[in-house]
Amino acid sequence: MSAEAPAILSNFIANAAAAAADGAGLLAVTTPHTGEVIAQVPLSTAADVDAAVAAARAAFGGWSGRTLKARASLLLRLHTVLQAHADELAELVVREHGKTKAEALGDVGKGLETLEYAIGLPLAAQGHVEEVSGGVQCRDERAALGVVGGIVPFNFPFMVPFWSIPIALGMGNTYVLKPSEKVPLTMTRVAELAAGVLPPGVLNVVHGDRAAATALLEHPGVQALTFVGTSSVAEQIHLRGTALGKRVLALGGAKNHLVALPDCDVELTAQDVVNSFTGCAGQRCMAASVLLVVGDQPELVRRIVDKARALVPGSEGARAMGPVIDETAVQRIEAAVQHAAAVDGAEVLLDGRAAAAFVGRRAESGGYWVGPSILRHARATDDALHVEIFGPVL
Repeated sequence: MSAEAPAILSNFIANAAAAAADGAGLLAVTTPHTGEVIAQVPLSTAADVDAAVAAARAAFGGWSGRTLKARASLLLRLHTVLQAHADELAELVVREHGKTKAEALGDVGKGLETLEYAIGLPLAAQGHVEEVSGGVQCRDERAALGVVGGIVPFNFPFMVPFWSIPIALGMGNTYVLKPSEKVPLTMTRVAELAAGVLPPGVLNVVHGDRAAATALLEHPGVQALTFVGTSSVAEQIHLRGTALGKRVLALGGAKNHLVALPDCDVELTAQDVVNSFTGCAGQRCMAASVLLVVGDQPELVRRIVDKARALVPGSEGARAMGPVIDETAVQRIEAAVQHAAAVDGAEVLLDGRAAAAFVGRRAESGGYWVGPSILRHARATDDALHVEIFGPVL
């Protein structure tokens, strides 16, 4: 293999790199900035998932047998290690996801906040004893379940996995993560760093697509599962997982709304609205993609359009907006704008499909760049008001 060939990633099981089983295919991982292939990720099989779950089950007895304080002490060490590598992890997020550097640092920072919470579990997770009658007590205790599986989306490569990993580990569970095949680099590096802190088998990473996710969901050795993604898939995972007797936390997509009242601060509101719908190129479930303007506020609308138009493609600077994840996302976003204008009759106040800076960068780089769009609707039934476009569209 030449020195320039994209690396083939490995799974990470029991604190060691583990090649996928024979027969597992490979999927190209591209950087959204240029469309260049930066790695090959294995499409792990059910056998690979089984190996990871087996490692997690083998580690469960020893890990759950430690005191909560002892586990929290190791999580504190993990926080120290990850904090020391925060810039490296953010650079990986920028490279594989397309976030700006500031957004990527925020991704890592918010994930570390959950880890900081988990360090405090010796206080936060204490049980309670209540004397309900003479000589009669009610007591609640928290006990580890076993192996927890995690299936996460592409849009926050570090933060979303860390919504559940630190708390699951702190409470004595072991973990198998299936990262998004679109952004596998960040959590692979996290697993490598964690191997210097956590005992083997406590945190495992298995790459792959839907097949690997299904194998993890249905594995009899997995007691609980967390999922973040689209609402329809979240519902399917919740129904299937609970039918199998697992505890399931399935978080679906969102369509968030803002309301601008007549007495709003025009400048502040305009900036916050633009920050919300264009941040991370609109690829976040909490992006406020719908704005209800109460009354006639032409100056507010003008300022929102002006501020969005001033954004430029890039990774650095206050006015930078990064690319979307892949060509499929570009096509979906542009099709949504086209449908809003041609079918629903919405007025296109700002057309990201024709944004010169983004169109030029896309042609020059081969990356997945699309500018912000703003649509003015006259009917509450228009599709764009209800469908999660997951891009920089207001």
